[in-house]
Amino acid sequence: MNDHLKNIVLNVTDSRSIVEQKVIQTLWSGYGEIVRLKLADGKVDSVVVKSIVFPDEQQHPRGWNSERSHMRKVHSYDVEMNWYRQWSERCDDQCRVAHCYATYSNEQAHALILEDLDLAGYSLRKSELNRQEVSLCLVWLANFHATFMNEASDGLWPIGSYWYLETRPDEWAAMEKGELKQAASAIDSLLNNAQYKTLIHGDAKVANFCFAKDGEGVAAVDFQYVGGGCGMKDVAYFLGSCLSEQTCERWQDELLDEYFFLLRQALSTSNKGVDLDVLEREWRRLFPLAWVDFYRFLLGWMPGHWKANEYSRRMAKQVLGGLG
Repeated sequence: MNDHLKNIVLNVTDSRSIVEQKVIQTLWSGYGEIVRLKLADGKVDSVVVKSIVFPDEQQHPRGWNSERSHMRKVHSYDVEMNWYRQWSERCDDQCRVAHCYATYSNEQAHALILEDLDLAGYSLRKSELNRQEVSLCLVWLANFHATFMNEASDGLWPIGSYWYLETRPDEWAAMEKGELKQAASAIDSLLNNAQYKTLIHGDAKVANFCFAKDGEGVAAVDFQYVGGGCGMKDVAYFLGSCLSEQTCERWQDELLDEYFFLLRQALSTSNKGVDLDVLEREWRRLFPLAWVDFYRFLLGWMPGHWKANEYSRRMAKQVLGGLG
């Protein structure tokens, strides 16, 4: 972290000095790091800085090191900068995100100076969730989708999610020949042409949710792939990230019922002009397609991944039968 960026941190927080610097994690493929800075005599005790430095050589852990992959990552950080500059302040406590104190960019690097969510009470990270914890994340997703329902994704991805087919031709090409590979474009088109669209988080896995110590809420991080789309893409991806395939199958219907109850509740006080019955019918129909759309990505990217399981295969068979 250069001196110029450190001075920005001190200025926006009215702090005298940075007294400690600790790396929270490195970014995917060697593109920088996330750092917690402890501050002295300022308006906050700490901030989190997401520092992005574009590498001279790419080091993808799965070997996907193409120029296309690099440019997708570069654009994703531009999108995240735009998200925090133009959109994030519209999120309330029901879809909590970190406050952004400042952004910084030049040709070689970007940085986000963000509220420390640990300091705000959201200090727990989880890899598996119980039923109550799943509900907390569904509250976040439903309120996020309601907040941005029917809005143009200006400055963000036109179509959100990191597995979006148009941005993943290499992974599609790597798939074995078969019905799902042939149907990928049709599934993608049905999702993208939904009547009702919103902003989706685009990477709503359990690792990107921060849980409150009091058990009363969650906040979300990592908005590199936020953009337009059907909210079912977030819901399907989230459930697959935190539940076993057996639990997904057992809880799927009641979790969808809960999500749509929460979405209706959030939209009922808005002025979005949404026909709630039409929205729910459409998105319920698209849920299996959203699930299989991500499964398609996995089969090209890492076919041995634990999420490429029997539940996903059955879902694909159901979707492919319906397309015929």
